[in-house]
Amino acid sequence: MTRPIAVDLFSGAGGMSLGFEQAGFDVMAAVEIDPVHAATHKFNFPDCAVLTKSVTAVTAGEIREVSGIGGRPVDVVFGGAPCQGFSLIGQRALDDPRNSLVKDFLRLVVELDAASFVFENVKGLTVGRHRKFLFELIEEFEGYGYDVQRDWRVLNAADYGVPQDRQRLILMGVKRGVKLPVYPPALSVRPTCADALADLPDAEQFEILNHTDTMPYSNFRQPSQYAAPLRALGNDAWMYGYPRKWNCKNLTSSARTVHTEITRRRFAATDEGRIEPISRLFKLPADGVCNTLRAGTDAARGAFTSPRPIHYQYNRCITVREMARLHGFPDWFRLHSTKWHGARQVGNSVPPPLARAVAGQIIEALGISPSRPTEAVSLGDEALLYMDMSKASAYWHVEKPNSKRDRKSGAKKRKQHEIEWVA
Repeated sequence: MTRPIAVDLFSGAGGMSLGFEQAGFDVMAAVEIDPVHAATHKFNFPDCAVLTKSVTAVTAGEIREVSGIGGRPVDVVFGGAPCQGFSLIGQRALDDPRNSLVKDFLRLVVELDAASFVFENVKGLTVGRHRKFLFELIEEFEGYGYDVQRDWRVLNAADYGVPQDRQRLILMGVKRGVKLPVYPPALSVRPTCADALADLPDAEQFEILNHTDTMPYSNFRQPSQYAAPLRALGNDAWMYGYPRKWNCKNLTSSARTVHTEITRRRFAATDEGRIEPISRLFKLPADGVCNTLRAGTDAARGAFTSPRPIHYQYNRCITVREMARLHGFPDWFRLHSTKWHGARQVGNSVPPPLARAVAGQIIEALGISPSRPTEAVSLGDEALLYMDMSKASAYWHVEKPNSKRDRKSGAKKRKQHEIEWVA
């Protein structure tokens, strides 16, 4: 049976790609400008064509040719285009050059003649002067023959099976005449941080994780109902996605972080669910949900590491694998081997369970019955997870992005960004 076709724009490491695959789509093309993120996506989705360039330089014809979609219909295009949503005086916000990537999202949806789209973004787009931009985007889609769910919603990942308070705007649209999708209903029970992490070993028990992010390990504790499918346990662990061939007797993405004893004492003295006053790090509540996991900054803005929360049980920051668990990524899904890139990839991504819930509504609106694949997929070359920016750029045959590490100017830019943008 032929599965519906999806295209992921601004794909990152693949949080939305995974959610849409698990809902029953074949994600056949992904566009991602960051070579390191593109390499991680390629590892986890080896059969997906990755275009490592800006969407501004991508055409629908190129996507169809490189991915092998050819003349087949594209059922959905999805992605979270970076935007600022500001309006220049006397000018539409959508024409502001700072929002050009959103216009390219719109352009590619139209050029691909997609049956539907999902536009994901920060909740700040729904408030104040930013709403003008959102309404203009909706009107533009409507002008191209799409019906848009004008009752747009900000969805919290915690309401869709993720132990994390993470709110994202989800805007959905379909070609005129197709049933308009509705938003997925919230689940009645939220998993907790302990549900996500309790079966994982303490990374600090293993000296080898001072030197690598991966080690052989099979003595996992009994997983919770939340964690079991993340370990590929249970009849429905793969949902409508492709089973991956992976080594379940490995602990991955678990490089240790060095803390001083003074820092550890401060972490220990901090109550669960509170902010440690010196580091300003959040301590996870065992019986509650995580705060929003953020990405930190890229190399061009000073390469600041993502602020990883404090573990509720151990006096340390959580590992990248623990971040991934709190985000809904399964254990077969690998992140970059470094804490900086790995944490950025988690923090930048849409939690797969949230993406899956939205994708399920799109499939239903399109009148498609999802099918379970019968064949398993081998993961990509592990070397993709260990490439620095130079090696990843060479792998994709692209120019290395600007890697200026000006911490002072980076901090200034971030401060200005925080003033201008309500995340």
